[in-house]
Amino acid sequence: MSMPKRLGWGLLLAPLAACATVAPSPAPSVNPPAGMRYLYGSGEGAAISAQAWNALLAYVSARVKARPADSVVLADGASLAAPRFVPCGDKPFAAVFDVDETVMLNTGYEYHDAKTGKGFDDAAWDAWEKTGEGAVGPVPGADQGLAALRGLGVTVIFNTNRSAANADATVRAIKAAGLGDAVHGQTLYLSGDDAMGSRKDGRRATIAARYCVIAMGGDQLGDFSDLFNAGPLNAEKAVPARRVATLQPPVAGLWGNGWFVMPNPVYGSGLKGGFDDIFPMDKRWAPPAIGEK
Repeated sequence: MSMPKRLGWGLLLAPLAACATVAPSPAPSVNPPAGMRYLYGSGEGAAISAQAWNALLAYVSARVKARPADSVVLADGASLAAPRFVPCGDKPFAAVFDVDETVMLNTGYEYHDAKTGKGFDDAAWDAWEKTGEGAVGPVPGADQGLAALRGLGVTVIFNTNRSAANADATVRAIKAAGLGDAVHGQTLYLSGDDAMGSRKDGRRATIAARYCVIAMGGDQLGDFSDLFNAGPLNAEKAVPARRVATLQPPVAGLWGNGWFVMPNPVYGSGLKGGFDDIFPMDKRWAPPAIGEK
């Protein structure tokens, strides 16, 4: 909407606004949201992350010795029902990771979010990408895990939807979190590197053309394939269908066997859905009325 139109509506509605009662903004919670407590503060959250990294390292160690014929990146034209993978040939090994809440915790930004109660804001996130390097940390196990991968001769590559315009700042943040060095266009791929926006398949294809990708890690299904967010799986009521898609063979066999998910109860596609999406009609319960058995 243009600025003149916005001013015009404001003048038109001003008399009505003067008569209306303005509801106060909800006060931020005294405590951080439950998901933030779990991910950024709890021992349980740390343990499940460490567990994932232990499993990933064991898997990669075995694959390095076995020299797989195929990578774990879906080939062009593959589907979730009939997956095919990019061949490895004699390409060097790599492991590909999302950044935010996969290898790096955005603790400072989430503190700001929790204290203000404003929710996600594009401008605030852009400022965070540019200036937040002093308030990040590694996902539990990620710093040691990435170092161990490099020790195995596996190139660590980051594929994140942080902005390419902020590449230098993201390189600094990755370094500050203890996750090692990253070079934009070589071991760091960002939103804006191609014409696909936040979709990552194009960047994955670029990486898989150069490397035998033997493991991928992420906190969202889109960190593994854009197919999880395509067609009917991108519909408003797609929550149950996306859950089914993760469990259908042969996709179900990839979790912990090339594809490794890190916990994120704070934001993302995993937090969608209403009552009808989450609670099937045949699995609902209410306590019986007094006197009933």
